[in-house]
Amino acid sequence: MNTNKQGLNHGIGALQWLVFLLANAVALPIVIGQVFHLSDPEITGLMQRTFFIVGISSFLQGWLGHKFPIVDGPAGTWLVVFIIMGETVARTGGDVSETLRLLETGMLAAGLLLILFGATGLVRRMLPLFTPLVSGVYLLLLALQVSGTFLQGMAGVSGNPAKADWTSALLALLVFSTVLILSFRGKGWVKSYAVLIGILTGCLAFYIAGIWKHPAPAETLLQLPEALAWGTPLWDSGMAASSILIVMILLSNTFASIAAMKQVQAGSPQLEPAELSRSSVVGGFSHLLSALFSTVGMVPLSGSAGFVKLTGQRSRVPFLLACLIMAAAAFFPGVIRLLTMLPGPVAYAAVLASFVQMVGIGLQSLVQTQLDQRRLTIIGIGLLFGVGSMFFPPSVFQELPSVVRYTLGNGLLFGTMIVMGLEQGWKEHRISSVTKQKME
Repeated sequence: MNTNKQGLNHGIGALQWLVFLLANAVALPIVIGQVFHLSDPEITGLMQRTFFIVGISSFLQGWLGHKFPIVDGPAGTWLVVFIIMGETVARTGGDVSETLRLLETGMLAAGLLLILFGATGLVRRMLPLFTPLVSGVYLLLLALQVSGTFLQGMAGVSGNPAKADWTSALLALLVFSTVLILSFRGKGWVKSYAVLIGILTGCLAFYIAGIWKHPAPAETLLQLPEALAWGTPLWDSGMAASSILIVMILLSNTFASIAAMKQVQAGSPQLEPAELSRSSVVGGFSHLLSALFSTVGMVPLSGSAGFVKLTGQRSRVPFLLACLIMAAAAFFPGVIRLLTMLPGPVAYAAVLASFVQMVGIGLQSLVQTQLDQRRLTIIGIGLLFGVGSMFFPPSVFQELPSVVRYTLGNGLLFGTMIVMGLEQGWKEHRISSVTKQKME
């Protein structure tokens, strides 16, 4: 009896994790397709490849890497680089295929560096760089950077000039409110499956409102994800050099994600060098697969900690099962089209509810140490510069070297690097020394 109940719980938990995996992967192909003006079949192929890599990468990390139920998804850092380069191509009339091949090269270089850092133990020496202050600011910047995208997605903003679909916005707000209310007020299994209940409620509401999207029939029953769909990688020294900075922020993302999950599961964000090395190696292999299958590089998503805290699903079994289902589903075009029936505003609303918890985790990370004047100043500078750079149009950085352009154009990368630099360069003993001299 207990075994059957446990199996049922694992099954429902896997379904909920599958929805979370889907919600973090379904929007990216559409965004990339719009930026690079890809055709509908190309977007469908990108979605298939993205689902496949998300499932495989998440499973490998949960099984062999950090071994936590943390979803791997398209890295926000890479997504911003894709958008900047795509918009540059659109303005200058450049070659879309060539740009996508350059991005494959960047992901290959980043993958090799991640494997090198993990296999040689260099990643352990980098651990002191990622203090609770750095992790906390990173989580806050990440939440702030994606909040605009998620809110626009909930409101169904589209077109030029942009217009919102207020019916979709209200229904998405219903999903968001349902998830939060059930997560705080629900009891037992209702609380555990708040996200799934919220999504099902949203789908039903969209169906009743008559705005449910019907997928086109699949042409084939079985189809393998296409390798090198964008062509063979094209070497570029600027892109290769930029990958070094990208790897730094990817590692920051990974460390912050693991620390956030350990904070939720064990009440302590203490990181272990061995799990970081394993995660770096698996992350590098995942990047090589992302380049091979022409999609965006993957990284452990910090929002997973918020999802676990929201649902109470701490077991790895449902998570690993959902990862395998996600990867297997990519081989069936009919399933891909069925999964894409999930209304975008519903997916955005469910994920945004998890990011509410992630903001709290970021704040908890910041207050682990005494917030003296030095730390408060560093936090303020990082947030102001990081958030401020998010409002710059990409054209502002167009004439700068590629490495500088990719850094300044990414508020998450820029703000985190500033905090990391100040944390290491502005030491407490120097402040104490200056203060002592003034007192004398």
